[in-house]
Amino acid sequence: MFMGQWPDKIVKQHTAGFLSRLACDASGNTLMIVAVSLVPILAMIGGGIDMGRGYLSESRLQQACDSGVLAARKKLGGTAAATGAVPAAVKTAGDQFFDMNFQAGAYATTGRDFQMTVEDDFSISGVASVTVPTTLMNIFGYTSLPITVNCQAKINFSNTDVMMVLDTTGSMNQTNSGDPKSRIGVLRDTVKAFHTQLEAAKTPGTRIRYGFVPYSTNVNVGGLLKSSWLVDSWTYSGRERHDTGTTTTFDEWDQRWEYVSGTFAWGTAYYGTVCPPYTVTSVVIDSGTDSNGYEWWTRRYGGSGAYCNTEAGGRMLITPYTYSNYTETYFQKYKGPETVANWDWKYLPVTLDVSTFKNANPELPPVGGKISTDMGGSPEPGNHNMDAWYNGCIEERDTYEITDYGNVDLTRALDLDLDLVPTSGVPATQWRPQLRDVAWDRGLTWSNWSSWPWVVGESFYDGDYIHSGWSGYAACPSPARKLAEMTTGDVATYVDGLVVQGNTYHDIGMIWGGRLLSPTGLFATDNADVSGKPTQRHLIFLTDGQTAPNELSYSSYGIEGLDRRRWAPSSALTLTQVIEKRFTVACNEVKKKNVTVWVISFGTTLNPILSDCAGPGHAFEASSAAQLSTTFSNIAEAMGDLRISK
Repeated sequence: MFMGQWPDKIVKQHTAGFLSRLACDASGNTLMIVAVSLVPILAMIGGGIDMGRGYLSESRLQQACDSGVLAARKKLGGTAAATGAVPAAVKTAGDQFFDMNFQAGAYATTGRDFQMTVEDDFSISGVASVTVPTTLMNIFGYTSLPITVNCQAKINFSNTDVMMVLDTTGSMNQTNSGDPKSRIGVLRDTVKAFHTQLEAAKTPGTRIRYGFVPYSTNVNVGGLLKSSWLVDSWTYSGRERHDTGTTTTFDEWDQRWEYVSGTFAWGTAYYGTVCPPYTVTSVVIDSGTDSNGYEWWTRRYGGSGAYCNTEAGGRMLITPYTYSNYTETYFQKYKGPETVANWDWKYLPVTLDVSTFKNANPELPPVGGKISTDMGGSPEPGNHNMDAWYNGCIEERDTYEITDYGNVDLTRALDLDLDLVPTSGVPATQWRPQLRDVAWDRGLTWSNWSSWPWVVGESFYDGDYIHSGWSGYAACPSPARKLAEMTTGDVATYVDGLVVQGNTYHDIGMIWGGRLLSPTGLFATDNADVSGKPTQRHLIFLTDGQTAPNELSYSSYGIEGLDRRRWAPSSALTLTQVIEKRFTVACNEVKKKNVTVWVISFGTTLNPILSDCAGPGHAFEASSAAQLSTTFSNIAEAMGDLRISK
């Protein structure tokens, strides 16, 4: 073999010959074509590989984005919805779910980012992005593929009715540890936020209605009833004057007061815990005897004082007054001895005509007002007028003392038949106005509250027995509201006006919550489905305490120990047990109407009867404002359809 260099001539001849042969040889073209075509083939293969990785990354990123906003929307609470702020806990929940579904560096990606925003309708929007590095496409100058996805989660509602049965007893004035407001203040804020959250999630054409039943010792539903649903007369624990048949001789004086000058003025009443100090002073500035034999003294008053009345639950109503150089003259003249007949009071059930409370149109609500009775003042002859006002609270229709709660006879316990419409002229089926002005706890004196002789029949006494209204044991809550669409202002005005007083009677709250929500009862026309769309019905029952009746209270069943319509002191069950068992019956009747019941215990542990009523997943304990907000938000989410909207 030749190992040296090729001579130039030979090289030139060889090269020219090779190129000539290559140009004339068709098989050489194939090599060139193959070489050139490798470029697009490599681009296609590389693009396919890189695009496949990109599509996989995009799919996984979309899943992570969806997961993140769903978790965040579920976590979003009512307080955040009301203020527009995004709590850190919401971002944390969303980020955690995003991270679990798309970890940093997954599929060799870089620059992972996830941002969330609360929209005007309180949906949660998200934007997620990553960068996918290329492999073969890098040869062609494409070093990375940027990927961005969008996601959004929201809650949608169908037609929904929400009845809120709210405990407004005296304990709602207490404040839970760590909270800035009282329980009633927290409840007001939370209900407003709950309404905001539901309204924000409502889609066009959807109807969401709200109703309210504040309850304590009773419920105030008079303004929602038809006049034909009230009785014409009813029997109350009243009294009448009684001539004892004896006489008494006593000295009689003629006395009178005459205004001279100055002012006396009442201030604005308010609630407080301490009665203001009494600073009133009086000075005799003149005295004498006139020509008719009357002794007289002229006094000037100054300073201030207050009339303080402690109501049930410990709340004190304070009405201040002020004297400013107020001057009056007092006259007296001895008229000699007078012999009079003695009288006392005969306490007994008294039947009164209450038809004047009804509207002339039986289909319209009662007009309320007052009736005049002969139960006021003292029993001696004279003016005994006492006005009895109807305030909207009611006494329940006929019932009986139930001994077998597994077989309740609703033909007798008409109070537990939630759908029964009263029959005009049949008092057993009708409701009765509560008249606390004429309700005495017969046999119990103001000086002895320790024991009650339970005088069911007549009792004679020359003074006043314990009076339910005067003693604060006839609480009447704020008026209930029927289901209606409500604006933010409507809800705020209503809940801010709730009155807090009275004892805890859970059963009457559940009974009337069910009546006002039922689609087949008293308000069937108002509560029917609309436009062929089914209505979801929810009852939210919130309380801050255990069942706590008082035998002195004038409740929706009269004075329990005297009227004995559902319980008696000799009953096998306590009054508390009776109320709780009847609550359970009422709750079961409500759920038969295809109503979802939610129970919240605020500031106390859950009573088993409440959790049993609601069932698993529908009973909550909330010990603070934050927990109550979260609870209402969770209920709102459960009512709606939490889903990905885009």
